Amino acid sequence: MTPPTILPDALVMLDYVGIAVFAVSGALAAAERKLDFVTFVFFAVVTGVGGGTLRDLLIGAPVFWVNTNATLLICIGAALGVWFLSRRAIAERAVLWFDAIGMAAYAAYGASKALTYGVAPVPAFVMGVLTACAGGILRDVLANEPTILLRRELYITPAALASGLFVAFTVLGFPAFLAASIAALAGFVLRALAITRRLTLPLYNR
Repeated sequence: MTPPTILPDALVMLDYVGIAVFAVSGALAAAERKLDFVTFVFFAVVTGVGGGTLRDLLIGAPVFWVNTNATLLICIGAALGVWFLSRRAIAERAVLWFDAIGMAAYAAYGASKALTYGVAPVPAFVMGVLTACAGGILRDVLANEPTILLRRELYITPAALASGLFVAFTVLGFPAFLAASIAALAGFVLRALAITRRLTLPLYNR
């Protein structure tokens, strides 16, 4: 494989945003269960890096957090922030909203990284969805909660929207930052509507 081009700084920042907010959502899940600080860090790390790790293994990229300090420090910082935050300051549905931000950012970034490593557009779209959803699934499994896959309101669909739009805009020649911004915003808006309006897709009823 030819060496991939370096991702634009704006997309790297999108990666950091996704890591941070997913890590916060993991730490919040630990806070709801009044667990110890080491477990806070564990939840934050697994949620923050889970989707990206699976993506990198599948596309043949070096696992993104292994050769840098920044990623784990972001996760530890997220755990510290939630640990010292008063429970009164944690909104009832904070996990959902942090997760929504992380999902949208990570869907666009995951698709971008897959394209950069020469993955075809359709598999790159799948990598974006996987990047966005795997961390939240791992968090819910660790917290013994029904996973996002089993909740009725839309979750994978907003991730698919963000990832699909990014891939489509990139194929059409849009600048990476513009494509990522529009795609991530669209994914977040759809997820926000799902949270506030309980949007769902038709269920199988045969």
